[in-house]
Amino acid sequence: MDSAGTKALREAIKHQHSCDSKWVETVPVTDKLNGETVWQGEVEVFFLIGHPTAQRAYAWSYATEGDRRKFVAVLGIGPVIDAISAVRASNAAK
Repeated sequence: MDSAGTKALREAIKHQHSCDSKWVETVPVTDKLNGETVWQGEVEVFFLIGHPTAQRAYAWSYATEGDRRKFVAVLGIGPVIDAISAVRASNAAK
């Protein structure tokens, strides 16, 4: 479970994507490139309520400088079909 908790992730989804959500499951993800781990963690999967095009969102958070948290909420649209593709899309967007 994300250390920020599902309530904080649901709030991030609402803020970023203007819809409510319901937690579905936690998925452990390890993304490797050329045998090296580039991202490892847990992704929380949410069912979206009232979003016009997406049915799911994939969300997680991580600590930044000064004990702050960065929240990531990726919609399950197009090439994003599961937790690992959400992580890859987020990393590609950076």
